Amino acid sequence: MQESDPRVVAVIQARMQSSRLPGKVLADIQGQPMLLRVVRRVQRAQTVDQAVVATTTSESDDPVEALCRAEGLACFRGDAVDVLDRVHSAAAAHEADVVVRITGDCPVIDPQIIDLTVRSFLESDPPVDLALNRFVDDRTFPVGLDTEVCSFEALESAWKEADQAYQREHVMPYLYDPPGRFRVLHVRNDEDLGSYRWTVDTAEDLAFIRAVFAHFAPDDKFDWREILDLVRSRPDLAALNAGVKHKPLKSIDTRRK
Repeated sequence: MQESDPRVVAVIQARMQSSRLPGKVLADIQGQPMLLRVVRRVQRAQTVDQAVVATTTSESDDPVEALCRAEGLACFRGDAVDVLDRVHSAAAAHEADVVVRITGDCPVIDPQIIDLTVRSFLESDPPVDLALNRFVDDRTFPVGLDTEVCSFEALESAWKEADQAYQREHVMPYLYDPPGRFRVLHVRNDEDLGSYRWTVDTAEDLAFIRAVFAHFAPDDKFDWREILDLVRSRPDLAALNAGVKHKPLKSIDTRRK
C-alpha cells in the first residue's frame, strides 16, 4: 500500500494590533486588503493543500475574521500573546502533517518560493525538521519572501518546550536557536538579495508595496523576479523604505503583558 502524501497546511498569522503600523493587515493595496493579497498568493503554491489565517480572539481582530468569512477563507482564532500556541493550534485544527508559516505582512510572498522551500523540506535526504529560506542575520532572499516549513511533530515540540518570550512570539526560533537542537535546512538563493525589503512593517514599507502593485496593475500574478527587475530599474522605489530596519531575532512586543 502506498503511503499517502503528507498534508501541507500554510498558516498565515495576522492581527490588527501591529506595533509599528496598526491595522496594516487590512490596509488597501490596489483595491484589496493586504491580507487577501497574501492568502491568494499562498493559495497559488502547488505544494500547499490548504491555507488558513490564524488571528487572535481579541475583539480588535473581528474584522480579520469577517474578511475571511466574506472571502470563504479558513480562519482560526487563538491566543493573542502566544503566537506559537496560535500557530500550533491552527495547524492541529486543520490536521497538518507539514506546516508552512507565513506572516500576513508579506503581500508579495511568492508561490514559487513557497514551493521551493516545501519541496526542499519534503525531498531532503536525510530528512530535516525545518526548512527555511532565511535567518534574521543570514538571508539571501529579499525580506518579504520569508517561508518556514516544518513537520507538525517539530512544531509540537517547540510548542511544548519553548519557554522564552521571543520563541513564543516568533514561532520558529526554538527549532534553530541555538543550532543543533533540530535538523535544519537553510534554502539559499544563488545571488545574495537579502538587502531588499519587500515586507510591510511601516508606512514607508506600505508606500513601497503600493507602488509595486500599482506598477503591475491590473496583473496580480507578477513574480518575485519581476519585482527584482522593477526595483533595479527604478531605484526611487527601493529608496522609499531603504531606511527601515528589520527587527532583531529576540525582539518582543513590549505592549504584550
